[in-house]
Amino acid sequence: MISILHYISQADHIANIQAACDAGCNWIQLRMKDSTPEAVLPVALAARKICEAYNATLIINDYPQVAKEVGAHGVHVGKQDMTVAAAREILGPGFIVGGTSNSFEDILQHAKDGADYVGLGPYRFTTTKQKLSPILGLEGISGIVHQLASQGIQMPVIAIGGILLEDIPALLAAGVHGVAVSGLITHADNRQAVVREIFAAGNLQHVQ
Repeated sequence: MISILHYISQADHIANIQAACDAGCNWIQLRMKDSTPEAVLPVALAARKICEAYNATLIINDYPQVAKEVGAHGVHVGKQDMTVAAAREILGPGFIVGGTSNSFEDILQHAKDGADYVGLGPYRFTTTKQKLSPILGLEGISGIVHQLASQGIQMPVIAIGGILLEDIPALLAAGVHGVAVSGLITHADNRQAVVREIFAAGNLQHVQ
């Protein structure tokens, strides 16, 4: 089951993953860009221990070999990184594989390659990501989700990129499965309240 809330780690990864799990996040993506497998491995091991304690799903960004070695639940690959198919070949069928997308065509390719979900964005400008793809906004994301529906493609779409709390109801109403956030939780004064509000919005939308 793909969560409606994906927390993407940044900066002090272990402390922030611990805080996110404390706040109620149940899906964690360890994202250490421009690193090496050797540097990611010990952080991934520590992240796995935290996620196990909270029964949270752990996804490793970009390093399928590390994900396999530490026993993470899966991997997420970016547009400039390896393909979903290549990651699946390394991991096999028992792991979750997600991919970043910026267009309908990207999602079609990920679906063909066997992705379990896609991250679609950026919703708006974000400083978290280098080499930012064209901004989609609500209209762009909504249009792509409707294209998928019209083609009968059932793929959980996770909106990503500078998403604020007030954006989430409209995104969910547009048909995305959930949202991926980083700073929204990392920098929140009350992380638990933010997480509760996101899950409440998602549960309300998905039962309608």
